[in-house]
Amino acid sequence: MTNAPEATTILIVEDNVSNFVLMARLLDHMGFHCEWKTSGYEVVEYADTLPEVNLILMDIRLPYEDGYEALRKLRASEALRDIPVVAVTAYASDEQMQRSRAAGFDGFLGKPLDPDRFPAQISRILDGDPVWEIE
Repeated sequence: MTNAPEATTILIVEDNVSNFVLMARLLDHMGFHCEWKTSGYEVVEYADTLPEVNLILMDIRLPYEDGYEALRKLRASEALRDIPVVAVTAYASDEQMQRSRAAGFDGFLGKPLDPDRFPAQISRILDGDPVWEIE
């Protein structure tokens, strides 16, 4: 990994509290710092306030603005366009994964997340190895 875990910030964009808590606990156990936003709305403005963001885990179905719209805005931002953004969704299917790839996401994780596989998936993503997995 290029960054030490404690120096790595992961922004989780997730409206379901239990899904956020699961991801945050797993990431915390790995030594990562997590931030949380409950919708895609104003995610660019929020991410801009953080000293650094190394990865964004983005739910697709979000209130106010879905993950696709939030991704478009992130990619349009000079400061944030190169941050890896991984789609995380309960609506995991080959079709949804292809739509996410076409939209410009850097990876895809289907829910429910597997707590045994999630740490390795995150490590691979942070090492620059794209992860596209439905289950």
